[in-house]
Amino acid sequence: MIREPVTLPQRPRISMRSSARFFHLVDVIARANEPTATQLTALERSYNSTGEFLSACPEFQGDLIQIHAHGSRQLGTIVRPHDGSREGFDIDLIARLAFEARRKYEGEHGPALLLDRLHRALSRYADAHGLRLHRWERCATLEYAEGMCADIAPVIDAPLLAAPFGDTHGLIPDRELRLFNSTNPRGYAKHFDLAAAISPNFTATVRFSEAMDSVNRAEVTPLPAAQEVFDRLLCRLVQLLKLHRNVAFGVAQGSQDMAPSSVFLTTLAAMAYAVEAPQPHESPLELLLDIVERMPLHFERIPRPDRSEEWVLPNPSAPRDNLAASMNSSARHEAFFSWHRRLIGDLKRILHAIENHEGMDVLLKALENAFGSRCASAIQQDQTQQRQATRVTGRVTLITSAAAVPVSVAARPHTYFGR
Repeated sequence: MIREPVTLPQRPRISMRSSARFFHLVDVIARANEPTATQLTALERSYNSTGEFLSACPEFQGDLIQIHAHGSRQLGTIVRPHDGSREGFDIDLIARLAFEARRKYEGEHGPALLLDRLHRALSRYADAHGLRLHRWERCATLEYAEGMCADIAPVIDAPLLAAPFGDTHGLIPDRELRLFNSTNPRGYAKHFDLAAAISPNFTATVRFSEAMDSVNRAEVTPLPAAQEVFDRLLCRLVQLLKLHRNVAFGVAQGSQDMAPSSVFLTTLAAMAYAVEAPQPHESPLELLLDIVERMPLHFERIPRPDRSEEWVLPNPSAPRDNLAASMNSSARHEAFFSWHRRLIGDLKRILHAIENHEGMDVLLKALENAFGSRCASAIQQDQTQQRQATRVTGRVTLITSAAAVPVSVAARPHTYFGR
């Protein structure tokens, strides 16, 4: 596993103007695939209600400590589901049980008993509220109103004080429901936050800030401030990775799903960011591209006697948990590297269209191929809003290409009323 920076072939230099433009597009795409404040409030209200119900259930009387979010909602990397059949979002929840509850679930049938009790309790809640409930290998899914879904998994507190973030370590039923596996959702969130908090070493911060400010002034529509780009760089990168993966692999088809898991991609991105962010980079774009290129260097590839490989990516908050376990087949290995090559190629095409002023049609096609039709539509809508905003201020924006600097000129007085 790579711990130090690795030198890769140099790429063509990209102007600060194009870098700023790219991050504006990234921000538009990410925001188009994030839940609104209204959706988040509705979802929070729903899972708070679920938590209150579970805490009063006889199955967990005195054992249930907390219902809390984990995964992309907790990390700030949530994106819209890729099945396209609904407008809602998915959230992962943990039903956290006290350490003392472990005695109730000892033995071979303990994990199955725990999941049975969770499903039985949630069935009563679903029936009372007219919701659909699905049972899976190690969790249950509630379908709330407006297409919102919550995957709820039971975790029993089991501190490992000698391990990193060990105070929040827990146990979760394995997929066969015969054993408990190591897990640590709260510790993982702390690890991710620590990585995201690393200050990037940008050698041209002032010039990038000026470029962002220039784009902002020229296009009227408010853009993210340069500091916001810096602060959310890792989160935005993870969102882009997941959106691109969703488009590349399409809707999951059971055992035929070759897509890398979100936690696998998120961990690789965070590890690469932690190594690359302290190194000198001219702009956020250069850092982002280095992270993407180096992601495959951050997991172990262990040769097997049959010439295949076992991939290992230890959970940084639960060392016995291999986050690459779901990737261990030759077909999935090949699918990951094929996707990674496509990702790099798609990013290069988008940047080439921006840097060389190839026009809106070319850029939108590249964006749609990489991130889907919803993202391309969001960019089109953003462009329309920019034109409308400039007309309101009495100026006309002439956009010769999506990447070119809009030329703003005073609008002539109209004569619609015969004056």
